[in-house]
This record gives sequence, structure tokens and C-alpha cells, in this order.
Amino acid sequence: MDTQGLDQMLSVLRATAAQAGNRTGEAAKSAPGGVDFAQVLKNTIEQVNQTQQRAEDMAARFAAGDGDANLHEVMISLQKASLSFQEMVQVRNRLVSAYNEVMNMQV
Repeated sequence: MDTQGLDQMLSVLRATAAQAGNRTGEAAKSAPGGVDFAQVLKNTIEQVNQTQQRAEDMAARFAAGDGDANLHEVMISLQKASLSFQEMVQVRNRLVSAYNEVMNMQV
């Protein structure tokens, strides 16, 4: 999986955290030319989904006896799909943790 989307999402999180630390009660506004966090998150989830679908398709073709399906490529694609999903779960866990921290802050 291309980790560019996750790196981009993490940079958005860091920038948002820095902005939140500098603000005193004013509403958060997106910076001009900034990255839309929701779009980055959506794109990343779509990439993980596509990786999983490709791996499942390759495994199904191999199981059906397709001569083009190579066992090594199938196993590698399944591992990539698994790792990308685990990475996405870790990002989700960190987002939930950050949300809980923000909600527990005293105003």
C-alpha cells in the first residue's frame, strides 16, 4: 500500500494539533491551500479497500486454477492487504485516543 495517504493524514493531524494549541477560543478554520482531512481519510480508506479487493481477487483466481496467478504474488498481495488494514486500524485507534483526550480537556 502506498503510505503517502497515511503520511499526509498524519501531517494534517499534527498541523491541526498545532493550530488547536495556538488558538484561544476561536473556531477552527481551514488554512488556505490546506489539505482537507476528511478527503484524506476517505482516500486512505478507499486505498485500503482496493488493496484488499485486489488481494481477494488474486486469491480467488489462484484457487480457481488460473495459470496467470502466481502463489508468491498472491501471498504478497494478501500480506500487503493485511498490513494496510492493520495500519488503518492503528490510525483509527490514535484518532479515537486523540478525540478522547480533547473531550477530557478542561475548558
